[in-house]
Amino acid sequence: MTMKIMKKMKIDTIWEELEKDESFQTGLLYKRYSAKVKPDILVALKAPEKLRCISFLICSSFNLDTSKLNKFKDIKLEVSNDEKNSNKQALLILLLNTRHKDIFSTLCEDLISVVYEINDDNILIDKLLERLAKWQSLFEKLGHHGLSEEAQRGLFGELYFLRKYLSNSPDYVKCINTWMGPENAIQDFQYSNWAIEVKTTHGKNHQKIFISSERQLDDSIIPNIFLYHLSLDVRMGFGETLNFIIENVFNLLAENSFATNLFKLKLMEYGYFDIHKNCYNDNGYTIRQENIYYVIGDFPRITEKQIPAGVGDVKYSIILTESESWKINEVNLFNKISEN
Repeated sequence: MTMKIMKKMKIDTIWEELEKDESFQTGLLYKRYSAKVKPDILVALKAPEKLRCISFLICSSFNLDTSKLNKFKDIKLEVSNDEKNSNKQALLILLLNTRHKDIFSTLCEDLISVVYEINDDNILIDKLLERLAKWQSLFEKLGHHGLSEEAQRGLFGELYFLRKYLSNSPDYVKCINTWMGPENAIQDFQYSNWAIEVKTTHGKNHQKIFISSERQLDDSIIPNIFLYHLSLDVRMGFGETLNFIIENVFNLLAENSFATNLFKLKLMEYGYFDIHKNCYNDNGYTIRQENIYYVIGDFPRITEKQIPAGVGDVKYSIILTESESWKINEVNLFNKISEN
């Protein structure tokens, strides 16, 4: 496979330019991120360690309590006066552990995208704190030892479908945005009036799938629900690995930096981090069977209307060999979801 070279994120390019300045020994060396961004956002290095950081300039009268913010293990938040403008103060977000440069770059680009058009300090800080709270949970996952084997299979299945979706749609950002699996949504892919639930099975019970709630296949909530089932054969050293399919998707997105950054964030939300990549080099996946079902009419399922009062948290299984009548092909699926 010919590998494409992914474009660097804009913020990485700025940091690398700043790092070439040999005369920089103390204080902050910085450059404005973009004149097109409404807030004052500076990409910076802090000496003498030359720590990568990002700075949001706000009114000096705004009271910021950083003790409530510093809950990250490898990131520090500081507030300092702006040397060039006494009416401004800087909220600095610094990376302490250079091992996490890629994640920090994605975090910073994400924060910028959230506040891109905000020029009110109160709204700006609220948005930043809200987003940082989400990133805190992502950084907590860094201490774990990677995804479980079940989670790896689930992620592989969702990415297998996502890769096909990207190959059948010109709107890459929309495709990535519909991927809701990392957010533990009811269905793995959702948009407008359709949803797709991806199920992976392996081993002896490869035609038996488990449904996690009475809402997952309920078309009274979303009118068009599809079940995308992959029966996997899992072998060490054979087939596509999780790392390989992720690289495949990055190659598809290589010319679209916004979609690339969005995909990186989704992977981290799922719990996939580059520092754990070695955990995913061995297991390979091959597809034994691939079937798509249109969940409609008498498709075997349990829905909310069928649940007696007082009953909740319903989980059940479906034997797919009993669902042949609801099979559709890939062309029909992508035609259906492209209509919306």
